[in-house]
Amino acid sequence: METERLTLRPIAASDVDDLRALHADPEVMRFLDPAPVENYLGASFHAAHEKATGRFVGWFEFKGAGEVELGYRLHREFWGLGYATEGGKALIERGFTSGGVERVVATTMFVNAGSRRVMEKCGLRHVRTFHVDFPDPLPGSEYGEVEYALTKAEWQRAQGERHVAGGNS
Repeated sequence: METERLTLRPIAASDVDDLRALHADPEVMRFLDPAPVENYLGASFHAAHEKATGRFVGWFEFKGAGEVELGYRLHREFWGLGYATEGGKALIERGFTSGGVERVVATTMFVNAGSRRVMEKCGLRHVRTFHVDFPDPLPGSEYGEVEYALTKAEWQRAQGERHVAGGNS
């Protein structure tokens, strides 16, 4: 799958070193619990590479059927460039137009303002704030977790509004 600036493909065993390097950055993992890199292999996780340079940007998750979970993790050097939004929007569009997806959900820590902004730019809306009793809580977990979501009907409505606003009705 390609976007304007990214190539997305299922993560493969050949990506393990790139994943380990990404997950070794404490700032990337600030709001996340580590998991074995092998958990990211398979069709639900997509390696993202910059089309212009071929560099590994990070990964995107689009996991589930009917209701899917959107996730992303990018190298710090790619933060603030719109790549997370670009990849997220592309997966959402594909899921709603040809993937049988009815609802997209994403979660993060309440204090993770950057990730919350990406969710909002992808069209997801805040659904709830909730608290989880973690055995080894990360700093900021006392403020809770947030869930954002977007239904297919909401996405379709927004697409129609964009066409009307652009004069393409």
